[in-house]
Amino acid sequence: MRMRTTLGVVTGALALTAFAVPSAQVTAAESVQPTVSDVVINGGKPIVAGTGSVTFKVSLNASHPTGVKAVWLDLFRSLGSRFVVDDINGISWLDCTPVSATTSHCQGTMTGYVVGADHPEEDHSVNLLHSNGQAGTWPVRVDAVAGDDSRLWNEDFTAHKVLRASALTVNASPEPIRKGGTLTVTGRLTRADWEKESYVALANQYVKLQYKRSGGTSWATLKTIKSSSTGALKTTTTATYDGSYRFVYAGATTTSAVTSREDLVDVQ
Repeated sequence: MRMRTTLGVVTGALALTAFAVPSAQVTAAESVQPTVSDVVINGGKPIVAGTGSVTFKVSLNASHPTGVKAVWLDLFRSLGSRFVVDDINGISWLDCTPVSATTSHCQGTMTGYVVGADHPEEDHSVNLLHSNGQAGTWPVRVDAVAGDDSRLWNEDFTAHKVLRASALTVNASPEPIRKGGTLTVTGRLTRADWEKESYVALANQYVKLQYKRSGGTSWATLKTIKSSSTGALKTTTTATYDGSYRFVYAGATTTSAVTSREDLVDVQ
């Protein structure tokens, strides 16, 4: 049976006093902390935020000889900037389903908002992206409470990437083109600016031009070029056979990877 434990409204950074370990004599079972394992955030992929909101799922397993009462998880970057499980009360306790007498599988959904006109800061006490400087690696905190009220609290249990979204366009011309002719491929690389709520030029980044012959299944990298100060991309290649062209950006420590759409070119 699946149950969401009702623990009352918890406020503050974590409200660690929400569960006090009993002062009675500690038994052998009570002396053991709960264990947390198999933490999966956003399917193991970085959390990528554009200029609006981003929603993702989290899950984990928790165990203790006396069973699991409740589990809490958040991603914390700074005061006022953290991702917690969606809840009308703002409580970040996960939904836990017992899978045995000692172990529960817990999960939840989180939604983050870029602060701006559509999502004013006062509308959300948590789950906010205030500035571009917040992109990067975020600590993941966990709190697990066992059936006997013993608990595990770890402020740096693991870490996860929260990245600014990037966008990439492509256009190959002229179309159609004669075999052996010179094909010009252009595009633009941009990145979400959380402070401006718009996409801005991403300059001086290496981008691959790739080609796949019509009917083929694999892409070949033709060359690597660099984006200009305005994010512009421009290069040439020789047209040989009908096929598709695309740009590929590998991403950076604070920026997501991105692949443009395919542009099919007819070679006559």
